[in-house]
Amino acid sequence: MSWAVLLGLLAALLLLLLLSRRRARRPGEPPLDLGSIPWLGYALEFGKDAASFLTRMKEKHGDIFTVLVGGRHVTVLLDPHSYETVVWEPRSKLDFHAYAVFLMERIFDVQLPHYNPSDEKAKMKPTLLHRDLQALTEAMYTNLCTVLLGDTTEAGSGWQEMGLLDFSYSFMLRAGYLTLYGVEALPRTPESQAQDRIHSADVFHTFRQLDLLLPKLARGSLSVGDKDQVCKVKGHLWKLLSPARLAPRAHRSSWLDSYLQHLEEMGASEEMQARALVLQLWATQGNMGPAAFWLLLFLLKNPEALAAVRGELEQILLQAEQPVSQMTTLPQKVLDSMPVLDSVLSETLRLTAAPFITREVMVDLALPMADGREFTLRRGDRLLLFPFLSPQKDPEVYTDPEVFQYDRFLNPDGTEKKDFYKDGKRLKNYSVPWGAGHNQCLGRAYATSSIKQFVFLVLTRCDLELTSPDAEIPEFDLSRDGVLMLQDG
Repeated sequence: MSWAVLLGLLAALLLLLLLSRRRARRPGEPPLDLGSIPWLGYALEFGKDAASFLTRMKEKHGDIFTVLVGGRHVTVLLDPHSYETVVWEPRSKLDFHAYAVFLMERIFDVQLPHYNPSDEKAKMKPTLLHRDLQALTEAMYTNLCTVLLGDTTEAGSGWQEMGLLDFSYSFMLRAGYLTLYGVEALPRTPESQAQDRIHSADVFHTFRQLDLLLPKLARGSLSVGDKDQVCKVKGHLWKLLSPARLAPRAHRSSWLDSYLQHLEEMGASEEMQARALVLQLWATQGNMGPAAFWLLLFLLKNPEALAAVRGELEQILLQAEQPVSQMTTLPQKVLDSMPVLDSVLSETLRLTAAPFITREVMVDLALPMADGREFTLRRGDRLLLFPFLSPQKDPEVYTDPEVFQYDRFLNPDGTEKKDFYKDGKRLKNYSVPWGAGHNQCLGRAYATSSIKQFVFLVLTRCDLELTSPDAEIPEFDLSRDGVLMLQDG
């Protein structure tokens, strides 16, 4: 080995050691655990299985602690009673925007001039509420019928076999895409609906290739081959969702028109608009399909739960003014009158929704805990909440938290159960699948209605059964912890 190479290695090692100088815990700060590897700290364990790693750290340090992860000091808070303090703290102290912009650029190559997430949310919120929400819900039902019932009709009579995740994800994303981004033509004809099915299938299959690589993309761990594949897939998606390709589409949502206007007002180029539209396809549709998959799987594996949901849907059909085959929409009042299905959905999300809630610490900050303790957070650190561990998997909050119980969110009288306790105190945030505070998901009402409509159509218009009913429920894909809805591994 030449002296130049040796000196280079020594210089790199010295730099690494300088960057990872052992940080000392100051009085009033949370317990500090730097791990044994300079700079990396616990990055490998955190990336491999965040839930197991954070469970172990909680057992070791309690419900608040700071760990070193890839050069960043991350303070983890796992006391659900104290979440409210964090999620409503002003941006001047705890900020989500910097991390959101980082993910936008790393995952989707989106760089928007003068981007302000708060302004964007304020402009887009009206398009997901009230009459616009009703229009989205009605369009989603129509488009679910187009892709789900149309595909099964074209496939002919008899049983068709496909993976349950692909079944759920495909039909949910395809219908959601048509709902938000528009359809081939109006009035709808058999020919235009056939084109909608072909085009939406192309969008889904291309998107799915990117979706499978998103966890690696988010963590910056793509191989050379993965990078080539990502570039190819992104390029195709940018063409499919370019403003020019979307311009002639009919029945576009007010959400899409408002978002495109917002991008134009920011001065985004057409290429950047296409990238942003791919980002929004993931943001609006990327979790609904996996959620529907787990919900159907839990029902198919739990005959009592399936019978209870079917019984509820049969009562709805008895009260309907027309047979299910002639129904063109599910009124909102009907969607709001499904307490059993609501409980099944809540239980499904409790078991499978695993987002991180992150904030960048903008100033040295005193964090008051619900039990009266107070800890100091350092400027430049990252604060992380992981509701998937607590409260969603907390045995003090939920009896047998690893077990699916379809009626867990139902009171004995059939109303929604909202009273859950930890340390003898009622929890305000007893399940947090949609985020919380300033950054709660704007589209949660649309997503909930869409999943319920899909389940309604599947259970009333299709025969569905598992090819291997005795097979174990698949393991979660742990690489998706904190980034996306968990999928089967």
